[in-house]
Amino acid sequence: MAQRPIWRGHLRLALVSCPVALYSARHDRGDLHFHFINPKTGHRVKMVTLDAETDEELSRRDLVKGYEFKKDHYLIMSDEDFDAAKVESSSTMTVDKFVDAESIDPIYYDSSYFVAPDGDAGQDVYVVLREAIAKTGRVALSRVVIARRERTIAIMPMQNGMVVHTLHEERDLNNPKALFDEIPDAKPDPEMVKLATQLIDRQTGRYDPADTEDRYEARLRAVIEAKLKGEGITPDSDEEPDRGNVIDLMAALKKSLGQTTEEQPSGGRSRPASQSPAKKSAPKPKSASTRSSAKKPARKRA
Repeated sequence: MAQRPIWRGHLRLALVSCPVALYSARHDRGDLHFHFINPKTGHRVKMVTLDAETDEELSRRDLVKGYEFKKDHYLIMSDEDFDAAKVESSSTMTVDKFVDAESIDPIYYDSSYFVAPDGDAGQDVYVVLREAIAKTGRVALSRVVIARRERTIAIMPMQNGMVVHTLHEERDLNNPKALFDEIPDAKPDPEMVKLATQLIDRQTGRYDPADTEDRYEARLRAVIEAKLKGEGITPDSDEEPDRGNVIDLMAALKKSLGQTTEEQPSGGRSRPASQSPAKKSAPKPKSASTRSSAKKPARKRA
């Protein structure tokens, strides 16, 4: 069955526009779902919708939306009321400006949607805009109303089309200042930073979507399968590090690179004992052999 758009309208840049539709970039992949069960009977617990005052059971399809303007007093909102609140971005994504992709911190990215031409009309405009954005390496900023909320969006090319990422507002995000202010300002030992950099180089590869596989869910499915067969499964012994344990950081870094604590780095790079330079001796990640050159937002569109 063809995917249904969650929004239809126009993409506009100055006096140029084309009809487009937004499609969700993700789908329900059959996540594990659990129900509340009465342990005495083994029956599933049924959740019912009740009137808060009369305890009358109601059908959700008969309910309407209301705004609480004071305690326990609600203003009923109709579809006509919501239609009256429509703004330009309800039907048109007008590009406000372009910014460098690197200027948007990934923490601001929220949901993703594919932007595709809506019909044959305007496909030439769509292709020109896609190629122009790709050539500049910039991101188009616009706005769109989704689920009765206007969202700022970043539009960027992806393969043969374009993708939209909704952006969090500043007020949606917690301020990390109180957390980060506790981190000491002292500069770390340059030699330890050098060793850590070598460790990073050794484990650098290209991003692979398979890297995001949910291993916990896979393990939980195995537990369920074993339980259905009347079998057990032995938990992995994952020992949590001692939070109060003080380690020799220099020794730990050298050990990670295959060095002994007595060895000193020679030349520009440290060498593991009786081996060629660390970067050459390390096995390559199975996903790639070169360092990723993707910018921050590229993780979303790779």
